Amino acid sequence: MQVLSLIRSRFAPVLAKWLDEPAALHSALERVVASRESQLADYQANVAMPLQKKVGKPPLAIAEEIVSQVDLADICSSVTIAGQGYVNLRLSPEWLAKSLEDAQQDSSRLAVEPVSTPKTFVVDFSSPNVAKPMHVGHIRSTVIGDAISKILKFLGHRVVTDNHLGDWGTQFGMIIYGYKHFRDDAAFAQGAVAELGRLYRAIQQIVGYQAALANRPKLELTVSKSEQKLVEARAKAAASPQDKKLVKEISIATNQSEDAKADLAKAIETIAEGERDALIVSRSLEHPDLSQRVLKETSKLHLGDAENLKLWEDFLPSCKAEIHGVYRRLNVQFDHEYGESYYHDMLPMVVEDLLGRSMAIQSDGAICVFLDGYEAPMIVRKQDGAFLYATTDIATAMFREREFGPDVSLYVVDHRQSEHFQKLFDVLRKIGLHHTQLKHVQFGTVLGMDGKPFKTRSGTVVGLESLLDEAVGRAWEVVCDPNRLKASGIEFTDAEKRNIAEVVGIGAIKYADLCHNRTSNYVFDLEKMVKLDGNTAAYIQYSYARIRSILRKAEAEGFAMDQWQSAKLELLAQPELTLGLQLLRFEDMLHQSMVDYLPNVVTEYLFETARMFSSFYDQCSVLKADTAASSLSRLRLTDLVGSTLRKGLELLGIGVVERM
Repeated sequence: MQVLSLIRSRFAPVLAKWLDEPAALHSALERVVASRESQLADYQANVAMPLQKKVGKPPLAIAEEIVSQVDLADICSSVTIAGQGYVNLRLSPEWLAKSLEDAQQDSSRLAVEPVSTPKTFVVDFSSPNVAKPMHVGHIRSTVIGDAISKILKFLGHRVVTDNHLGDWGTQFGMIIYGYKHFRDDAAFAQGAVAELGRLYRAIQQIVGYQAALANRPKLELTVSKSEQKLVEARAKAAASPQDKKLVKEISIATNQSEDAKADLAKAIETIAEGERDALIVSRSLEHPDLSQRVLKETSKLHLGDAENLKLWEDFLPSCKAEIHGVYRRLNVQFDHEYGESYYHDMLPMVVEDLLGRSMAIQSDGAICVFLDGYEAPMIVRKQDGAFLYATTDIATAMFREREFGPDVSLYVVDHRQSEHFQKLFDVLRKIGLHHTQLKHVQFGTVLGMDGKPFKTRSGTVVGLESLLDEAVGRAWEVVCDPNRLKASGIEFTDAEKRNIAEVVGIGAIKYADLCHNRTSNYVFDLEKMVKLDGNTAAYIQYSYARIRSILRKAEAEGFAMDQWQSAKLELLAQPELTLGLQLLRFEDMLHQSMVDYLPNVVTEYLFETARMFSSFYDQCSVLKADTAASSLSRLRLTDLVGSTLRKGLELLGIGVVERM
């Protein structure tokens, strides 16, 4: 039940007397909110003070008029006025209990009603390059996109998930060239994807080394010129110290000088790294202009060269199989996996369409779209005729528009791609995709304990498969610790232990990512992630397992399940009321989480619910209550807490275990 919407609907006819414009009424109703101070009220309406000028009365008089007319008798036990016009609402315990009974009887949906006007969402997430093992950088897009998709679908929307695989383009030109010249046959036979990933990195290193060598003289000249420009700017400013324009000129020149020095320093570092590796130096000499050789292999692939096409077809199945293995462990599925290769034949038509609309022009041999507000254009076809991922993204959006007719398209992609998506959305609107709301759901970076992007000691990006294995291993150490199990008197089979470790370990990584605001960076701390206390998946999973243990014990002591599931729910003690109100806010919370697509709203709710249950259980005896009726009522409430925790974790793609 959307309690907040229900309460606002009761205020609407009263406020409509003064606010006849829909936008103004909507804005006023948004001031009816859940109270942040539970000791004062459950809900609060701060609508009187903003209406003072409009109505021409003091806020207190307006609040009194609202209270006299708003119809909340069936919902609230009290409607009072505080301060200069705050309207405080306290829900009726009887109404609250009846609403919770309805939720408990609807075990699959917890009385969450599907939206009245469902939308079609296309959610684009994960999207790894298939020829490289998935790494820690893929975790955020994958788990955030999956959680958003699950929540939207549960709320009643039509959701189409698409994993836009990187299975084409320059990366395969690099891999094909590496396979032809640098492959290790034994390593390839043992693990194709690992060897292809090694070849990709080797080509990248050589290309980067060659580019740094070639660019160093130009960068040194740029540094020299920028420093001279800064000296001249300072001299001008010294002669005219009051001229603000010259002060700004110094700031610009300083930034340009610093940027030039940073570019040169990076090139020098790349050269030094390359020269420390004799193999890079020798291969660089043997394969000059490697970037052009790679482009040639890419072009051959795109033109249908039999050899390169055969290699691509041979590489793809094993690459996809490895990726799908990771998805199975993460419990992530997609409706579609239309990779970049799927759109290749559409790209010439995209460019022709842009040229025909006069949106694209030729510039230095390339076809570019120039957009207002951006220094650099969007390149849709390079000089050599190759297309870029911008071209593919345009074709993809046009295909989705035709195929799925989305109301909203969400791109769950790293924040570093912000400018690309801004340009893409501008282009799509100009070619007529006005029906679809386009949204870049961006996210921050996974950091190591040193505060830098998370990498191994050798400096390479951490592989996702090994990370999952490590998380499961840590979970085993914590949850299946022999001393802990002995102290608790619980015995598990080895199969149960393995299952618990897998569920808790994978859940730990997912939850740790989701519990942060997606726009923020976060530090990857595996030890903290698997703790049984604090805001972790393990704590919530343990709370669920504890609830299941309580219910099993209740049955053993003669409280039959059908008795408590049909018992009258009575919320008499304050911990019961507090916990009941929290459970009733489940649906409102889900809707709130999707306003800005923030799964951390769900994690915060689950953590708070688990804490409230612990407080309730400590203060209110369940199995030894004063009366059997009280025990049955509290068992019913306990059961509903368990169902809510399980459903909330399920919507985040996280599992639970019955014993822990």
